[in-house]
Amino acid sequence: MIQEAVFLIIGLAVLLASGDILVRGSVALATALNVPALLVGLTIVAFGTSAPELVVAVQAVMAGSDGIAIGNIVGSNIANVLMVLGLPALIYPMSTHVAGLPRNAAIMLAATAAFAGVAYAFKEITPMTGAVLFAGIIAFVAYSGWRATRAGADDALLDDVAEFSEAGISARTVLFIVFGLLGLPFGAHLLVDSGSTIAEALGVRDAVIGLTIVAFGTSLPELATVAAAALHKKSDVAIGNIVGSNIFNLLAVGGAAGLAGGAKFDPSALSFDIPVMIAASIVLALFVFAKRDINRLSGLGMALAYAAFVAFLAVRAL
Repeated sequence: MIQEAVFLIIGLAVLLASGDILVRGSVALATALNVPALLVGLTIVAFGTSAPELVVAVQAVMAGSDGIAIGNIVGSNIANVLMVLGLPALIYPMSTHVAGLPRNAAIMLAATAAFAGVAYAFKEITPMTGAVLFAGIIAFVAYSGWRATRAGADDALLDDVAEFSEAGISARTVLFIVFGLLGLPFGAHLLVDSGSTIAEALGVRDAVIGLTIVAFGTSLPELATVAAAALHKKSDVAIGNIVGSNIFNLLAVGGAAGLAGGAKFDPSALSFDIPVMIAASIVLALFVFAKRDINRLSGLGMALAYAAFVAFLAVRAL
């Protein structure tokens, strides 16, 4: 058990590090080739920062660990709202006064409805429904690009590109891309295999591992980014990034899981996990639509709700 726990931690660390260096190398290459920052932000950065979740979902489906694949998607979205926005709000309020945010929040709700609709109507993500979900993320990226060309790329998008930019093409750039491409599947393989083994040893559904350890781990980069923004009192872009991340998790990662062969939803996911995800998405959308900042009290409530969610999963697994 201890060995598997160590492998899980190593796999998660390799996964996150590989995703980061792959994005940095790819952005550097694209920038050196004079690819417009708008296109880089909407494609390489957007898809690259979701690469850990996407590769985990594909690996889990191929390994027959459907619970980890589904749990990672659902758990990441819950963690993004309740933990990633809740904890930093204790430092500085999360502002919802961002241009275009209500539109993207509405798209997030639509993506949540589509994912939940697939879950309750079919009880699984099939290759066909996966293709539909993935088509949704392509449509979202295309629409975002069209909007940006008309109104200009927003500062958050350009900041994301600048954050991952490296100075031109170099041996470091090539190494980043190579090691990122090799590290992602290796880290995902370690994480899925060890997570499945731990779940089996504990006698719990593997979705619990996906909902907690895997989802928490893959949400750590977002937490670090939002916490840093809160410390610098620049939280106005934080919610936008979380909304975008949730859209990608549902459509891109969910779609990839279906295209990789499909994944079944277990009864507990349908009765508890997905309803919690839907509730978290609605809460976030209400803050956005009402243009009400997430203050310290609201952030405390969200963080406590996440702790209660994890605690309930732990108690039910006993």
